[in-house]
Amino acid sequence: MKATWNGAITFGLVTISVAVYPAVESHTVSFRQIHTADGGRIRYRKVCEIDGQELSADEIGRGYETATGTLVEVTDADLDGLPLPTAKAIEIVGFVPAESIDPIQIGASYYLGATGVAAKPYELLRRALLRSSKVAVAKFALRDRERLGLLRVIDDVMVLHGLRWPDEIRSASQVTVPDVEVSEREVGAAVTLAETLTGTDLSEMRDEYREALEKVIEAKAAGTRPALPESAAPEASAQVVDLMAMLEKSVNDAKASRGDTADATVHDLPVKKATKKPPAGKTAAAKPAKKTTKRSPGRSA
Repeated sequence: MKATWNGAITFGLVTISVAVYPAVESHTVSFRQIHTADGGRIRYRKVCEIDGQELSADEIGRGYETATGTLVEVTDADLDGLPLPTAKAIEIVGFVPAESIDPIQIGASYYLGATGVAAKPYELLRRALLRSSKVAVAKFALRDRERLGLLRVIDDVMVLHGLRWPDEIRSASQVTVPDVEVSEREVGAAVTLAETLTGTDLSEMRDEYREALEKVIEAKAAGTRPALPESAAPEASAQVVDLMAMLEKSVNDAKASRGDTADATVHDLPVKKATKKPPAGKTAAAKPAKKTTKRSPGRSA
């Protein structure tokens, strides 16, 4: 695996040289735009809108468009002159419990490998993260901008996750939430369904859409007619449904898929009732102790 970036983790006065490797790869099927009449590729040309000339890569720079539409050129020299202490460093700024990080903040992931003489400080930080059961919050620069990230441990390797800055997270209050009532029995049925589906092994998950698409492409490339499976997508319906019946069927379907043929009837599930506490100042009466009969010495049963 080829490193995409080299730098160092700074942990107080400790510097740990690391190589950064992408932790994920995309298996998405990529498409090209074509001319449907003859199958020719559609190409994009970079043309200046003022003089109409097609430009090469070394003739193209970057510019920021202001609110008035003016384009302000920003050169490599401008970016290199910015005060960016994390240009080649992953600067740890603190440690927090892992559960304090909202998953909505987490972005791209990278593996970090020790380089040079960094083996011992790398292992020191790795063990410190494991023993503290915390993650490290850090700042780092990648692709011309400073980013927020967190460091954690997977097996024997440290992983860097990119994080969104707090002001990049939109408020959930902007989403309209329906005002509806659900019964305790419906909630209990949903919990039963969740418990039935508990234990799913994510390592066994696969992209069935991509597999089907690859078979279609393979068949068409060979000049044969692709066999298209029947769509299993549920049809949209505006009718009012029996939510409990749908939950019951979902539980039975989930059990059947795991080889359990016993039907589960969520209508018959007991609803957990709240335990009534005795009134203030009163306690439940204790049960009388059973009387025991003493046997006389020397007598047998």
